[in-house]
Amino acid sequence: MLYDLGLVIILAPLAASAAAGLFSGTLGRRGAHTVTTSAVGVAFLASVVIMWALIWGGAAPLNAKLYDWAVSGGVHFQIGFLIDRLNAAMMCIVTFVSFCVHLYTVGYMADDEHNWPGDSLAGNHSYERFFSYISLFTFSMLMLVMANNFLQLFFGWEAVGLVSYLLIGFWLTRESAIFASLKAFLVNRLGDFGFLIGIAAVLYYFGTLDYAPVFAKAPSLASLQIHVLPHHPAQMLTVVCLLLMIGAMGKSAQVPLHVWLPDSMEGPTPISALIHAATMVTAGIFMIARMSPLYEYSNEALTVILVIGGITAFFMGVLGVVQYDIKRVIAYSTLSQLGYMFAGLGASAYAGSIFHLITHACFKALLFLGAGSVIIAMHHEQDMRKMGGLAKYMPITYITTLIGGLSLVAFPGFAGFYSKDKLIEAVGLSQLPGAGFAYWMLTLSVFVTALYTFRMIFLTFHGRERMDEHTREHLRESPWVVTVPLVLLAIPSVVLGGLLIKPFLFDGFFGNAISVLPAHDVLHELAGEYPGNWAAIGDAFTGVPVYLMFAGIVVAWYFYLVQPRAAERLRQSWYWLWVVLQEKYGFDRFYIGGVAALGRNIGLVLWQWVDAGLIDGMMVNGTANGVGRAAGRLRRMQTGYVYHYAFTMIIGLCVLLGWFVLAR
Repeated sequence: MLYDLGLVIILAPLAASAAAGLFSGTLGRRGAHTVTTSAVGVAFLASVVIMWALIWGGAAPLNAKLYDWAVSGGVHFQIGFLIDRLNAAMMCIVTFVSFCVHLYTVGYMADDEHNWPGDSLAGNHSYERFFSYISLFTFSMLMLVMANNFLQLFFGWEAVGLVSYLLIGFWLTRESAIFASLKAFLVNRLGDFGFLIGIAAVLYYFGTLDYAPVFAKAPSLASLQIHVLPHHPAQMLTVVCLLLMIGAMGKSAQVPLHVWLPDSMEGPTPISALIHAATMVTAGIFMIARMSPLYEYSNEALTVILVIGGITAFFMGVLGVVQYDIKRVIAYSTLSQLGYMFAGLGASAYAGSIFHLITHACFKALLFLGAGSVIIAMHHEQDMRKMGGLAKYMPITYITTLIGGLSLVAFPGFAGFYSKDKLIEAVGLSQLPGAGFAYWMLTLSVFVTALYTFRMIFLTFHGRERMDEHTREHLRESPWVVTVPLVLLAIPSVVLGGLLIKPFLFDGFFGNAISVLPAHDVLHELAGEYPGNWAAIGDAFTGVPVYLMFAGIVVAWYFYLVQPRAAERLRQSWYWLWVVLQEKYGFDRFYIGGVAALGRNIGLVLWQWVDAGLIDGMMVNGTANGVGRAAGRLRRMQTGYVYHYAFTMIIGLCVLLGWFVLAR
């Protein structure tokens, strides 16, 4: 049964994407969104059935080969499925969020023709094309999640990158969208270069790309040393894990490969929710959790992950405080929350990171779709300085967005509270180097998260109305195809944490899908201290994070509702810091003005001096010109006078006779 359902989950979104893309003229708008939304809905129901079978139906995990893609040197490169509780949970959340996004897109993209210039042919069937893309994106993510080998993992990895390029740059007549899509594509290629080398190293040292034999051999190869640098031996698994981690840093937008994620807001809001919530950006988190049997044997790799996660959580969250674009605030929130998950992986709290991934998928998709609902009402205005007082015009959007915000800041009782607080505690219990630094970064990030989240809510939904009169006259709640997904996502944003915390963190829900060595098992230590869901809410008030959260809310309330001028005075007093944050710590300037400019200059030199000068000028054209010049000189010897030829023959004969005499 699992095998058949796995095929349905994979093929339904793929077939729907092909139908909407290839037959857009026949299906039309209604047909395109009906086919794709229904297909993703079927995939979600099949995922739920699989989860039910694994938990209560007594079904064993499935590791099945579909076919051999290639055989080389005795190595079989296969396409197949691995279905266990880890990826079943991922399949459920990916398809659920994708279904909500598909349904939401029906309303959000209803007037998409107004986003295209009148003379643009690319605007033809753009609605149908968008549904084809997001369904293809879902297929790509499911291929990644359900892979049982590194080859298929890499296929899904690259496929989500390719489709994200198409979706971020969907409005391809906008220069900013093209720049953002290219930026996302190139930055991910940097990470994927390390990822590909890591996969090649796995093949070289393990002799296979299938997960099961690789994981089985890991303990016996844990002590293997290799020489990456002369006279500097390194643990083979550390090298492999660090290379794979570079790929995860690109996909999951960790410092310093984070720069593409905020710019991806140039795409339509539904894809912002899909990329930032449960799909592309969580691919790196899922991959490291899946590779836990390898990472557990490399303390060095886990330490690097801990430190990078802590840095990303705090410093990227701070950038959200100075943003005025409502979608960019949520984008920097995503960066910060991914840092939490990354740090949790470094502490070997893999189940905790997956738990936070799932709760985050719900409330972050809710926040993005809520922002999209606001953008629709504001006639595609995204600057929060031109909003205010929207709560009375859009009560459903306001309440659901508030729920998403409370879950994001880990307000006691909401889904994010259970997953986020336990990640912080798990990192605090880790004995690895760098754990103390990561713990304080995550703890301080609680204040920052509350500050930028409620700054966004107060500027958007409360206070003085700052929009123009025309916009105010047309303000109203979004249609049901927009608000229904908000309600569907708001429900798990409240209840999912309490339902999943015990099975996911303390009862071994994932079984053998995640491996943790006894020395690293921080969640086992937490399990003995967990008092239960209701008692955990009370216990939260004995720790620091909950007070930092309340402090962030109060500071946002004071500066953006009570004394908004105080925020401006503070900005002027700390203008140098404001400039640093507006410049995003200089990362964009470094990449664009430094790395990209260096690449362009190197390319210019190679073109002018090597290609045009050396290869074309000397080797290709130079050879032909040399032959031409030599032929021109030789041609002068062809005078047409008989006595010239006779003289030449006599000289040649004398030379031959002289050589003959001397040779004897």
